[in-house]
Amino acid sequence: MPITRRTFTQGLLLSFAIIPALASAPSPAFAESFAEMEEAARKEGQVVSLGLPDNWANWGGQWKDIMAKYNVTHTDTDMSSAEELAKFEAEKANASADIAEVGIEFGPIALKKGLSAPYKPATWDKIPDWAKDKDGHWMLGYTGTISFIVSKKVQNPPKTWSDLLQGDYKVAVGDVGKAAQSNALVLAAAIALGGGEENLQPAIDLFAKIAEQKRLLTIGANPGNMEKGEIEVGIVWDFNALNYRNLVGKDKFDVWIPSEGSVVSGYTTTINAFSKRPNIARVVREYIFTEQGQINFAKGFARPILIDHITLPPEVAENVLPSEQYAKARPVNSDLWMDAAKQLGRQWQEQVLSKM
Repeated sequence: MPITRRTFTQGLLLSFAIIPALASAPSPAFAESFAEMEEAARKEGQVVSLGLPDNWANWGGQWKDIMAKYNVTHTDTDMSSAEELAKFEAEKANASADIAEVGIEFGPIALKKGLSAPYKPATWDKIPDWAKDKDGHWMLGYTGTISFIVSKKVQNPPKTWSDLLQGDYKVAVGDVGKAAQSNALVLAAAIALGGGEENLQPAIDLFAKIAEQKRLLTIGANPGNMEKGEIEVGIVWDFNALNYRNLVGKDKFDVWIPSEGSVVSGYTTTINAFSKRPNIARVVREYIFTEQGQINFAKGFARPILIDHITLPPEVAENVLPSEQYAKARPVNSDLWMDAAKQLGRQWQEQVLSKM
């Protein structure tokens, strides 16, 4: 898994957030009916994306299908959410890219800055309200929920956040303050322990105690360090955990959502308001919300946003956790989280890392 698009510095986030709002983008010349749009997409001949590499959430499978169906070519440049939108803004009418994928907190930013174009797929009404902009500027194609990945060698494996305090194993959390996944695990713990976006202190206190016990690792779990035996308990997105478990071996690691609660977030396609190929950009979004498009995400261990409305083949269903594990996981409030995430790096440094 590339880490580039899942990592952002607080400086980058802050600097992008204060870019002045753009004037509205010119109305793109795209077809009205879907059949006309498909024909126009074929004529456009190519699609250029940002942050949509083949090895992330099985976007490779999506691109293979789309290229075959519409006889187009595809190129991607992997980068972070903030970098993607900054590129849209910098190029404007000289746009090189047509579509990008950003974390949920960046969807409203793209809209506010006039960088995104709206498009509602045919399955629009089935997408949960929390997971979409009312006008179709952004919508999650799949979700990520913070989970535990635990070595089967661990005695009394933790099922809850509170359990983490009782063990003698190391807990790998990654680079809190910079990595989006690591920031999200702090929010997940806060939610489970009675806090939330506006009160991260319960989670800060939890990890400070683990740091005092000399059991906190500031590396993130990945197949490489899991293979080496360096990871006993890792905290990562469910789709990363499931993928890593399968790569390293189901006989070596287990994955579950902590039963007290967790946070659900996700990623949204953003159609460049200045795209020179507006039809293929919209067709891409349409495709990923079809049943096959959603199945493709599940093949990449990403939980489809329409999972309650589609039928996953048995062999693909094994790539996602049972629905009951998500009972106490709740969606992120992206507006509140955007502000909280800016402060987290300082809090973590002062109250957690200082205890190591």
